[in-house]
Amino acid sequence: MYQQEFAVEKMCKVLGVARSSYYAWLERKPSARVMETIRLMKKIGEIYHDNKGRYGSPKITDELNEQGFQASRPRIGRMMKKMGLRSITRKKYRVATTDSNHGFRIAENILKREFYQEEVSKAWVSDITYVPTAEGWLYLTIIMDLFDRKIVGWSLSEDLTTEATIIPAWQMAKTNRPVAPGLIFHSDRGVQYAADSFRKELKGNDVVQSMSRKGNCWDNAVAENFFKIIKSEMIYHYDYRSVKQAKNAIFEFIEVWYNRKRKHAYLGYKTPEAFSNFLNMNAA
Repeated sequence: MYQQEFAVEKMCKVLGVARSSYYAWLERKPSARVMETIRLMKKIGEIYHDNKGRYGSPKITDELNEQGFQASRPRIGRMMKKMGLRSITRKKYRVATTDSNHGFRIAENILKREFYQEEVSKAWVSDITYVPTAEGWLYLTIIMDLFDRKIVGWSLSEDLTTEATIIPAWQMAKTNRPVAPGLIFHSDRGVQYAADSFRKELKGNDVVQSMSRKGNCWDNAVAENFFKIIKSEMIYHYDYRSVKQAKNAIFEFIEVWYNRKRKHAYLGYKTPEAFSNFLNMNAA
Protein backbone atom coordinates (compact mmCIF):
# COMPACT_ATOMS: atom_id res chain seq x y z
CA MET A 1 0.00 0.00 0.00
CA TYR A 2 2.85 2.33 0.88
CA GLN A 3 4.55 1.68 -2.44
CA GLN A 4 1.32 2.40 -4.32
CA GLU A 5 0.80 5.71 -2.45
CA PHE A 6 4.40 6.67 -3.13
CA ALA A 7 3.99 5.90 -6.83
CA VAL A 8 0.84 8.01 -7.08
CA GLU A 9 2.43 10.87 -5.17
CA LYS A 10 5.53 10.82 -7.34
CA MET A 11 3.47 10.61 -10.55
CA CYS A 12 1.31 13.57 -9.53
CA LYS A 13 4.39 15.60 -8.65
CA VAL A 14 6.01 14.90 -12.01
CA LEU A 15 2.81 15.78 -13.89
CA GLY A 16 2.08 18.83 -11.75
CA VAL A 17 -1.30 17.45 -10.69
CA ALA A 18 -2.74 17.54 -7.17
CA ARG A 19 -3.21 14.11 -5.61
CA SER A 20 -6.81 14.99 -4.77
CA SER A 21 -7.44 15.63 -8.48
CA TYR A 22 -6.16 12.15 -9.30
CA TYR A 23 -8.58 10.47 -6.89
CA ALA A 24 -11.41 12.64 -8.14
CA TRP A 25 -10.62 11.42 -11.67
CA LEU A 26 -10.79 7.82 -10.50
CA GLU A 27 -14.31 8.33 -9.14
CA ARG A 28 -15.56 10.36 -12.11
CA LYS A 29 -18.09 8.76 -14.47
CA PRO A 30 -16.94 8.09 -18.04
CA SER A 31 -17.53 10.97 -20.45
CA ALA A 32 -20.25 10.89 -23.10
CA ARG A 33 -17.54 10.36 -25.73
CA VAL A 34 -16.18 7.33 -23.90
CA MET A 35 -19.65 5.87 -23.42
CA GLU A 36 -20.43 6.39 -27.13
CA THR A 37 -17.20 4.60 -28.05
CA ILE A 38 -18.07 1.69 -25.76
CA ARG A 39 -21.55 1.37 -27.33
CA LEU A 40 -20.03 1.56 -30.82
CA MET A 41 -17.45 -1.14 -30.09
CA LYS A 42 -20.15 -3.38 -28.65
CA LYS A 43 -22.25 -2.91 -31.80
CA ILE A 44 -19.26 -3.57 -34.04
CA GLY A 45 -18.70 -6.87 -32.24
CA GLU A 46 -22.36 -7.83 -32.61
CA ILE A 47 -22.43 -7.12 -36.36
CA TYR A 48 -19.10 -8.88 -36.91
CA HIS A 49 -20.15 -12.07 -35.10
CA ASP A 50 -23.74 -12.06 -36.42
CA ASN A 51 -22.25 -12.17 -39.92
CA LYS A 52 -19.77 -14.90 -38.99
CA GLY A 53 -16.73 -12.68 -39.42
CA ARG A 54 -17.42 -12.16 -43.13
CA TYR A 55 -17.74 -8.36 -42.96
CA GLY A 56 -14.81 -5.95 -43.04
CA SER A 57 -14.89 -2.28 -42.06
CA PRO A 58 -16.76 -0.98 -45.18
CA LYS A 59 -19.79 -3.25 -44.72
CA ILE A 60 -19.79 -2.89 -40.94
CA THR A 61 -19.70 0.91 -41.35
CA ASP A 62 -22.64 0.78 -43.73
CA GLU A 63 -24.60 -1.43 -41.33
CA LEU A 64 -23.85 0.93 -38.43
CA ASN A 65 -24.99 3.94 -40.45
CA GLU A 66 -28.24 2.14 -41.29
CA GLN A 67 -28.78 1.59 -37.57
CA GLY A 68 -28.27 5.26 -36.74
CA PHE A 69 -24.61 5.25 -35.68
CA GLN A 70 -22.61 8.05 -37.31
CA ALA A 71 -19.09 6.75 -37.85
CA SER A 72 -16.53 6.89 -40.65
CA ARG A 73 -14.96 3.81 -42.20
CA PRO A 74 -11.40 4.75 -41.08
CA ARG A 75 -12.59 5.07 -37.47
CA ILE A 76 -14.40 1.72 -37.62
CA GLY A 77 -11.29 0.18 -39.16
CA ARG A 78 -9.13 1.47 -36.30
CA MET A 79 -11.59 0.20 -33.71
CA MET A 80 -11.79 -3.24 -35.35
CA LYS A 81 -7.99 -3.42 -35.33
CA LYS A 82 -7.92 -2.65 -31.59
CA MET A 83 -10.60 -5.29 -31.03
CA GLY A 84 -8.66 -7.85 -33.06
CA LEU A 85 -11.44 -8.21 -35.64
CA ARG A 86 -10.82 -8.67 -39.34
CA SER A 87 -12.78 -10.09 -42.23
CA ILE A 88 -12.00 -13.76 -42.71
CA THR A 89 -10.04 -14.41 -45.90
CA ARG A 90 -8.00 -17.41 -46.80
CA LYS A 91 -6.42 -18.79 -49.96
CA LYS A 92 -6.03 -22.45 -50.73
CA TYR A 93 -5.34 -24.93 -53.50
CA ARG A 94 -7.04 -24.98 -56.89
CA VAL A 95 -8.63 -27.95 -58.61
CA ALA A 96 -9.27 -27.92 -62.34
CA THR A 97 -12.98 -28.08 -63.19
CA THR A 98 -12.75 -26.75 -66.76
CA ASP A 99 -12.00 -29.22 -69.55
CA SER A 100 -11.84 -27.22 -72.76
CA ASN A 101 -10.00 -29.96 -74.66
CA HIS A 102 -13.03 -31.33 -76.46
CA GLY A 103 -14.44 -31.52 -79.95
CA PHE A 104 -17.56 -29.43 -79.43
CA ARG A 105 -18.04 -26.04 -81.06
CA ILE A 106 -16.83 -22.97 -79.15
CA ALA A 107 -19.25 -20.02 -78.98
CA GLU A 108 -18.15 -16.45 -79.68
CA ASN A 109 -17.62 -14.09 -76.74
CA ILE A 110 -20.85 -12.09 -77.06
CA LEU A 111 -20.85 -10.67 -73.52
CA LYS A 112 -17.48 -8.94 -73.96
CA ARG A 113 -17.16 -8.15 -70.26
CA GLU A 114 -20.34 -6.04 -70.18
CA PHE A 115 -20.93 -6.99 -66.55
CA TYR A 116 -23.24 -4.04 -65.83
CA GLN A 117 -26.78 -4.86 -66.91
CA GLU A 118 -29.78 -2.57 -66.40
CA GLU A 119 -32.50 -5.20 -66.79
CA VAL A 120 -33.36 -8.58 -65.32
CA SER A 121 -32.45 -11.62 -67.42
CA LYS A 122 -30.41 -9.76 -70.03
CA ALA A 123 -27.21 -11.65 -69.20
CA TRP A 124 -26.49 -14.64 -66.97
CA VAL A 125 -23.04 -15.98 -66.16
CA SER A 126 -22.09 -19.43 -64.95
CA ASP A 127 -19.10 -21.34 -63.61
CA ILE A 128 -18.16 -24.53 -61.75
CA THR A 129 -15.89 -25.01 -58.76
CA TYR A 130 -14.91 -27.73 -56.28
CA VAL A 131 -15.77 -28.32 -52.61
CA PRO A 132 -13.61 -30.81 -50.65
CA THR A 133 -15.24 -33.17 -48.12
CA ALA A 134 -13.98 -36.19 -46.16
CA GLU A 135 -16.20 -38.32 -48.41
CA GLY A 136 -14.79 -36.94 -51.66
CA TRP A 137 -15.13 -33.96 -53.97
CA LEU A 138 -18.34 -32.02 -54.56
CA TYR A 139 -18.75 -29.72 -57.56
CA LEU A 140 -20.75 -26.51 -57.28
CA THR A 141 -22.31 -25.04 -60.43
CA ILE A 142 -23.85 -21.57 -60.25
CA ILE A 143 -25.82 -19.27 -62.55
CA MET A 144 -25.88 -15.57 -61.70
CA ASP A 145 -27.99 -12.76 -63.16
CA LEU A 146 -25.66 -9.81 -63.77
CA PHE A 147 -28.50 -7.36 -63.12
CA ASP A 148 -28.59 -7.86 -59.35
CA ARG A 149 -25.80 -10.44 -58.86
CA LYS A 150 -28.34 -12.93 -57.53
CA ILE A 151 -27.59 -16.64 -57.80
CA VAL A 152 -30.70 -17.73 -59.65
CA GLY A 153 -29.67 -21.34 -60.18
CA TRP A 154 -27.14 -23.75 -58.69
CA SER A 155 -26.42 -27.43 -58.28
CA LEU A 156 -24.12 -29.73 -56.33
CA SER A 157 -22.82 -32.93 -57.87
CA GLU A 158 -20.27 -35.65 -57.26
CA ASP A 159 -19.14 -35.74 -60.89
CA LEU A 160 -18.52 -33.20 -63.65
CA THR A 161 -20.94 -34.48 -66.29
CA THR A 162 -23.19 -32.00 -68.05
CA GLU A 163 -26.28 -33.81 -66.74
CA ALA A 164 -25.10 -33.48 -63.12
CA THR A 165 -23.75 -29.91 -63.22
CA ILE A 166 -25.18 -27.29 -65.54
CA ILE A 167 -28.46 -28.98 -66.53
CA PRO A 168 -29.98 -29.01 -62.99
CA ALA A 169 -28.61 -25.51 -62.30
CA TRP A 170 -30.26 -24.30 -65.52
CA GLN A 171 -33.57 -25.90 -64.57
CA MET A 172 -33.49 -24.15 -61.20
CA ALA A 173 -32.65 -20.81 -62.81
CA LYS A 174 -35.60 -21.08 -65.20
CA THR A 175 -37.90 -21.84 -62.27
CA ASN A 176 -36.63 -18.90 -60.20
CA ARG A 177 -36.51 -16.27 -62.93
CA PRO A 178 -38.15 -15.95 -66.38
CA VAL A 179 -35.83 -16.35 -69.35
CA ALA A 180 -36.11 -13.24 -71.52
CA PRO A 181 -35.79 -13.68 -75.32
CA GLY A 182 -32.23 -12.96 -76.41
CA LEU A 183 -30.78 -13.63 -72.95
CA ILE A 184 -26.99 -13.93 -73.12
CA PHE A 185 -25.66 -16.98 -71.27
CA HIS A 186 -21.93 -16.66 -70.66
CA SER A 187 -19.48 -19.27 -69.38
CA ASP A 188 -15.99 -20.62 -69.96
CA ARG A 189 -15.24 -23.17 -72.68
CA GLY A 190 -15.80 -26.21 -70.47
CA VAL A 191 -17.23 -29.35 -71.98
CA GLN A 192 -20.30 -29.08 -69.73
CA TYR A 193 -21.36 -25.87 -71.50
CA ALA A 194 -20.30 -26.93 -74.99
CA ALA A 195 -22.10 -30.28 -74.90
CA ASP A 196 -25.01 -30.81 -77.29
CA SER A 197 -27.46 -31.59 -74.46
CA PHE A 198 -26.97 -28.18 -72.85
CA ARG A 199 -26.88 -26.31 -76.15
CA LYS A 200 -30.26 -27.85 -76.91
CA GLU A 201 -31.61 -26.35 -73.66
CA LEU A 202 -30.36 -22.88 -74.61
CA LYS A 203 -31.66 -23.07 -78.16
CA GLY A 204 -35.09 -24.17 -76.95
CA ASN A 205 -35.33 -20.97 -74.89
CA ASP A 206 -34.00 -18.53 -77.53
CA VAL A 207 -30.85 -17.95 -75.48
CA VAL A 208 -27.65 -16.60 -77.04
CA GLN A 209 -24.58 -18.54 -75.90
CA SER A 210 -21.33 -16.73 -75.14
CA MET A 211 -17.97 -18.15 -74.06
CA SER A 212 -14.78 -16.65 -72.69
CA ARG A 213 -11.71 -16.39 -74.86
CA LYS A 214 -9.14 -19.14 -74.44
CA GLY A 215 -7.27 -18.88 -71.16
CA ASN A 216 -8.91 -15.55 -70.27
CA CYS A 217 -10.48 -15.79 -66.81
CA TRP A 218 -11.31 -12.06 -66.81
CA ASP A 219 -14.03 -12.66 -69.42
CA ASN A 220 -16.01 -14.42 -66.67
CA ALA A 221 -14.72 -12.35 -63.74
CA VAL A 222 -18.04 -11.87 -61.93
CA ALA A 223 -18.76 -15.60 -61.66
CA GLU A 224 -15.13 -16.18 -60.61
CA ASN A 225 -15.54 -13.51 -57.96
CA PHE A 226 -18.54 -15.30 -56.45
CA PHE A 227 -16.39 -18.38 -55.95
CA LYS A 228 -13.71 -16.24 -54.35
CA ILE A 229 -16.35 -14.97 -51.92
CA ILE A 230 -17.82 -18.36 -50.97
CA LYS A 231 -14.37 -19.90 -50.56
CA SER A 232 -12.87 -17.09 -48.50
CA GLU A 233 -16.00 -16.59 -46.38
CA MET A 234 -16.97 -20.22 -45.83
CA ILE A 235 -15.47 -23.22 -47.64
CA TYR A 236 -11.83 -22.72 -46.61
CA HIS A 237 -12.78 -22.30 -42.95
CA TYR A 238 -14.41 -25.70 -42.45
CA ASP A 239 -13.46 -29.34 -42.83
CA TYR A 240 -16.61 -31.01 -44.09
CA ARG A 241 -16.89 -34.52 -42.71
CA SER A 242 -19.65 -35.54 -45.08
CA VAL A 243 -21.26 -34.59 -48.37
CA LYS A 244 -24.51 -33.87 -46.53
CA GLN A 245 -22.80 -31.41 -44.19
CA ALA A 246 -21.25 -29.53 -47.12
CA LYS A 247 -24.56 -29.43 -49.00
CA ASN A 248 -26.37 -27.96 -45.99
CA ALA A 249 -23.66 -25.32 -45.52
CA ILE A 250 -23.72 -24.30 -49.19
CA PHE A 251 -27.52 -24.06 -49.21
CA GLU A 252 -27.37 -21.75 -46.18
CA PHE A 253 -24.64 -19.63 -47.73
CA ILE A 254 -26.34 -19.09 -51.10
CA GLU A 255 -30.03 -18.99 -50.23
CA VAL A 256 -29.93 -17.43 -46.76
CA TRP A 257 -26.71 -15.42 -46.65
CA TYR A 258 -25.58 -14.37 -50.15
CA ASN A 259 -28.91 -13.73 -51.87
CA ARG A 260 -30.76 -12.25 -48.88
CA LYS A 261 -28.36 -10.90 -46.24
CA ARG A 262 -24.93 -10.16 -47.70
CA LYS A 263 -24.35 -6.53 -48.66
CA HIS A 264 -22.76 -6.01 -52.10
CA ALA A 265 -20.59 -2.99 -52.81
CA TYR A 266 -21.65 -3.19 -56.48
CA LEU A 267 -25.31 -2.79 -55.42
CA GLY A 268 -24.63 0.22 -53.21
CA TYR A 269 -24.27 -2.02 -50.15
CA LYS A 270 -27.67 -3.58 -50.67
CA THR A 271 -28.41 -7.29 -50.81
CA PRO A 272 -29.57 -8.74 -54.17
CA GLU A 273 -33.07 -9.11 -52.76
CA ALA A 274 -33.16 -5.59 -51.29
CA PHE A 275 -31.77 -4.14 -54.53
CA SER A 276 -34.54 -5.70 -56.62
CA ASN A 277 -37.21 -4.60 -54.13
CA PHE A 278 -35.78 -1.07 -54.13
CA LEU A 279 -35.94 -0.81 -57.92
CA ASN A 280 -39.44 -2.29 -58.07
CA MET A 281 -40.66 0.19 -55.45
CA ASN A 282 -39.22 3.16 -57.37
CA ALA A 283 -40.68 1.92 -60.65
CA ALA A 284 -44.17 1.60 -59.19
